[in-house]
Amino acid sequence: MSATNNEKAENTTQLLNGFSNGDADAAARLIPIVYQELRQIAEHRMSRERPDHTLQPTALVNEVYLQLFNEGIEYRDRGHFFAVAARVMRRLLVDHSRRLKAERRQGGRIKIPIDEVLDSTQEARQDFVALNDALSDFERLHPRASQVVEMRFFGGFQLEEIADALGISLTTVKRDWEFAQVWLYSQLQSQNCISVALIRTD
Repeated sequence: MSATNNEKAENTTQLLNGFSNGDADAAARLIPIVYQELRQIAEHRMSRERPDHTLQPTALVNEVYLQLFNEGIEYRDRGHFFAVAARVMRRLLVDHSRRLKAERRQGGRIKIPIDEVLDSTQEARQDFVALNDALSDFERLHPRASQVVEMRFFGGFQLEEIADALGISLTTVKRDWEFAQVWLYSQLQSQNCISVALIRTD
């Protein structure tokens, strides 16, 4: 992490600590900073979805923001805050995907373009449920590597940022990320699940 990024992380951490201690000035300065970062994460995450996806970045970031600041969590530092944000974003995306699947099974009137039906990649981009189920299994066996996936995929963290947030080496993060990709790909492929495209972040 560069010196500028270090200063930014330290500043955010100080503001989070002030916010947790009831400092109104810290809260006022913190809100626009974290909201902008959350929006960037949401836009990055949703940029891989169809333009007509029913959950848009603004709605996603607003819901994430509300949950992060309404659950009474005391955030240790910037890394902890955005790790929690990644977990919240994962939950929201999976819940949204489950609702869509339920509505389709019940005959809800959801327009599905014909090119989406023909293009398995488009369908795979939506299927957060399959990835979430596989990741939950993976988490029981490899909790740290699972957190790397969650922060990388759902939180939009760079590998260097994950290493800093988790207090582990970049080499360890890279190893966890590569191992997790292989494991998740194998699991999803064995189920003939087209969601294998989900674990790609490029």
